[in-house]
Amino acid sequence: MDTYLNALGVTCTLGAGKAAVAEALFAADDRGLAPEAGWVPGHALPLGAVRTPLPAVPAALAARHDNRNNRLLLAAALEIEADIRAALERYGNERLGVVLGTSTAGIEEATRGLAGYRRDGAWPADYHYAHQELAQPAGFLAEWLDLAGPCYSLSTACTSSARALLSAQRLLKLGLCDAVLCGGVDTLCRLAINGFFALEAVDAGRCKPFAVDRRGINIGEAAVLFLMTRERGAVRLLGGGASSDAYHMSSPDPQGLGAQQAMRAALATAGLEPAQIDYLNLHGTATAHNDAMEAQAVAALFPHGVPCSSTKSLTGHTLAAAGALEAAFCWLSLADPERRLPPHRWNGRTDPALPALAFAATGSRLPPGGPRRLMSNSFAFGGNNASLILGDAA
Repeated sequence: MDTYLNALGVTCTLGAGKAAVAEALFAADDRGLAPEAGWVPGHALPLGAVRTPLPAVPAALAARHDNRNNRLLLAAALEIEADIRAALERYGNERLGVVLGTSTAGIEEATRGLAGYRRDGAWPADYHYAHQELAQPAGFLAEWLDLAGPCYSLSTACTSSARALLSAQRLLKLGLCDAVLCGGVDTLCRLAINGFFALEAVDAGRCKPFAVDRRGINIGEAAVLFLMTRERGAVRLLGGGASSDAYHMSSPDPQGLGAQQAMRAALATAGLEPAQIDYLNLHGTATAHNDAMEAQAVAALFPHGVPCSSTKSLTGHTLAAAGALEAAFCWLSLADPERRLPPHRWNGRTDPALPALAFAATGSRLPPGGPRRLMSNSFAFGGNNASLILGDAA
């Protein structure tokens, strides 16, 4: 049974909406990654913040749901609201599900509430425990749209939203839904930024995926929503694979065996060979261990090379939203009349210890003709791996 990604709403540091995001993405515009003070004491770190105004949560839902995470999610949802309402009219609210990936939810607001309690001995008036619940973003969307279908969030760190797409596809194939809103959302928060800083995994300058002098990630925020259905559309979710190698709590298997397993599973479900992949969006965090592992895995699976790039040097690492965001970049390439590919933005300083990869330069394009197939990788703490393949419907 085929599944299609028939609508896309997206907001990240590249811009608000598909058109703005695509323009900045294909131009390798990294101006959104700007230093910000106030998150980590004594440091100004490059962060991929969304700086465009966000919509207000409807008044009827504000008491339980008004936080930045949900406002960012609402911005993505409003871009495709007409498509969502049309699906509701066609299928009914019991047949439309919601599956999201998140790791932050509204923890920033919850953290401020806890600080207020410790300072004043009483909870602030705007504090609500529900803000920090991981299921809350999916519940917010369901309440806003009055949905009665399956509704849940996944939190598997940086694979969360990639796995949300796989879970949504499963709901359609099992016949439990006729349409699923799926994707991910994470916002900047002190807990995550200070946590990665304490792990010495944050670069104080711009991140440099796969460079010899890479020093760690820049953190960003994003919201991405797809409307996935069985109705034929321009972009199809051809396949997906997942694995969990459980090598270490935070470090990946150095040989990339779990990553290879996820990519091979995605190819198997799509009925494809590695040589049929036209582009690979790398997880590419710019940390020493992840990039080394991924380079090994990609070189093993694609010995003759494949055009590839890490887009985290443009957006920052959007954590749980990264899988859906980078799948969205593949979607935008497939939809682009000029067939442009997301470029690999870095300093060009190759790491001689890593296998050479075929990084896509600004202006790189998909080959003429078709069908076209694009893969996107996501890897996470705990050895959690996911790979998605998007392609033309034909």
